[in-house]
Amino acid sequence: MTLMILFLMFIIESATEKLCPLRTSIDVLEGEYFFLCYPESMQEHLQEEASTNWYKENAGKQQLITETHRIVSHMNFLEFWPVELGDSGNYSVTHSNGKQNFTIQKWTLNVLERNKSSCFNKNHLTTEITNAGTGHSLKCSHLSVNENDSITWYKDCKNYENETERELDFKTLTVQHSGTYTCKILIHHEGRIYHSTNTIQLVVKEDALETVTVEIVGRDEEIGTAIGKEEILNCTGFLGYYVQDDANLYWLHNQEFPKECTGIPENEPSVCEEDLKRLHLGNKFYVTRLLRIKKVTEENVHHNFTCIFQADDRTQIKIVKLKKENTQDLPVHVFTTGMVFAVLFPCVAVAVVFVCVLFRVDLVLFYRDICRRDDTAGDGKEYDAFVSYLKDCVSPTEEEREFALKILPMILEDNFGYKLCIFERDVSPGGAVVDDIHSFIDKSRRLIIILSQNYVSDRALYELESGLHKALVERKTKIIVIEYMPVSDDSFLPESLSLLPSKRVVKWRKDKSLPVNSKFWKTLRYLMPAKPSKINTKGHYNNLDLGLEGAQPHTGGCDFNAII
Repeated sequence: MTLMILFLMFIIESATEKLCPLRTSIDVLEGEYFFLCYPESMQEHLQEEASTNWYKENAGKQQLITETHRIVSHMNFLEFWPVELGDSGNYSVTHSNGKQNFTIQKWTLNVLERNKSSCFNKNHLTTEITNAGTGHSLKCSHLSVNENDSITWYKDCKNYENETERELDFKTLTVQHSGTYTCKILIHHEGRIYHSTNTIQLVVKEDALETVTVEIVGRDEEIGTAIGKEEILNCTGFLGYYVQDDANLYWLHNQEFPKECTGIPENEPSVCEEDLKRLHLGNKFYVTRLLRIKKVTEENVHHNFTCIFQADDRTQIKIVKLKKENTQDLPVHVFTTGMVFAVLFPCVAVAVVFVCVLFRVDLVLFYRDICRRDDTAGDGKEYDAFVSYLKDCVSPTEEEREFALKILPMILEDNFGYKLCIFERDVSPGGAVVDDIHSFIDKSRRLIIILSQNYVSDRALYELESGLHKALVERKTKIIVIEYMPVSDDSFLPESLSLLPSKRVVKWRKDKSLPVNSKFWKTLRYLMPAKPSKINTKGHYNNLDLGLEGAQPHTGGCDFNAII
């Protein structure tokens, strides 16, 4: 009996952690069940003897919330059975150890009046826009703790095909799927039935129709290698715009299944395969699996490695062969010369290597300036970089916006002649936003992401996912990540961001990075495409040291007419 209780507690804790969404401003309809919560993982750092209290702001003062039959505090949840119009206001949860109070999280709750003539309130809906011919999924938000609650979907306030799942999946959208979809969850509590609703306006456009084929990525290939060398073979399958749970991808070697990799080098089999991974890049889905060959042997060279991809009742095969690369003995005079240099000048060689590694960035920039190298000529691109940064959320300070709108363009555009596409600076409100993000990234040679803890807005993440897709899959755009502030919680970021090389991440160190000749700006120029420019650092260096006094934002950038 005790084991059963512990097991149920574990399930409840796992579910509540999963169903606790991050939200600061919330709209909810009156008369519905609703809850506020903070991640239960935060309690790991709290002292056991300390207390946690919920507060609501009343007349500018924090007032302790007293539990009633309608408002109940449970674990890391504050539940309303149901919520009323008078519950609107600012809420917070505070941890107290008897000496000090620490605010864990804050919320702004806005209770909307119910529309008596409709199943939804137009102020309580979200809009999703997508293209016909693609797959799409409407998600019923985490409106209840219990995942087994009864769910009903409505389209334009009429029951929709008796759907009862939390996600409403469309494998292929048509314009007829456009409409207002309402998800209604029925919740049983103390002999009464409550409900919560979530309404989504789905807009399906029939332009930009794209036909996709579920297929294995790449063709049969031969890879040059050497005996004793470690090799990692990659196989990827494209699933399209819809997650297919029954899709499978695996390797065969000598008509046998390789063993699974253990992750422990000394116990690793000579040939093993990694776990299947699912990737979501932009609005497309992939599956991928790696095959590791610890040391290439003669047997490996004479046998094929076969990747098998199964999806949509189809089976596709990709064969990878290993071949030994031809090696030639060095000529005698080359070997002798090399030995002489190795013996007589080891210190010089070490010093040269050290200097080249230490000053690699400076040497590359010097070479570009001397040779007037230009990587932008004739490539068909209009902009040198598209800048993605925090726009929809409000940053605690103005430093982040000042960096994106003033410091970055002042240095890269005015000093080094680059042409940036900065959406907020160059485009007036009212123009197309989401529709043209793909277009602007396609027109840019680089995608600069100004990453911070506040970088969680919908549009910023859409720009990030679009850039990752073009960088990792289409290989059309290179990404530069500026770590403006350390990110303590990266759960909101796509997993594919970790696939970017660390050398493409530049850290902003405030005052140390301000001078134009600092390591930050040199590294950023090094990652940008080579472009001849007339460098002028004296005036702008003074402007940076004086808090940007007199510096004016550049008026170049995106073509406004291309956006409207």
